[in-house]
Amino acid sequence: MKKYKRLVFPGRFQPPHMGHINAIKYALDLADEVVVVIGSAQDSFSIRNPLTAGERLMLLKVVLSHEFGEDYCKRVYSVPIADVEMNKVWVQYLRMMLGDFDGVVSGNHLVLQLFRDAGLEALQQPMFNRGECNGTRIRQLILSGSDEWTRCVPSYLLPELDRLNFVERLRFVASET
Repeated sequence: MKKYKRLVFPGRFQPPHMGHINAIKYALDLADEVVVVIGSAQDSFSIRNPLTAGERLMLLKVVLSHEFGEDYCKRVYSVPIADVEMNKVWVQYLRMMLGDFDGVVSGNHLVLQLFRDAGLEALQQPMFNRGECNGTRIRQLILSGSDEWTRCVPSYLLPELDRLNFVERLRFVASET
């Protein structure tokens, strides 16, 4: 298996869930360093992006510390990045904001294609129960009143989401649209 120096793992982490954790583990198996890109950093308090970039950064710190120990900071960096809304230049924008990297780990076919087009590695992550454990589905379950979404989020993260009033915030922003 080829070893990379640095790979990028982009996501919105609304909220961080088991699919994200498994993808980060996969990326760490392939690379010396992983840059977790917290996308859509400029957006918050919306149905699609209820959490702020700072809240997602804090939640990811909890996840990384719990999953990989305090030593994770030697290999994983979390960086909030605002959207540029221009797919063709997005990879170059990431290069400008993050420095050098070898490629991306993603389950998003557009992201993979953009990295391929830029001449970089595009590694499809193994998907973890994607039909159930994805941010859109989690937010839909919350809005429907189901607590089944909690199966997709690590139990140690639930008190942090409660502290942020995540469920109440999501319901509030949904009621305002």
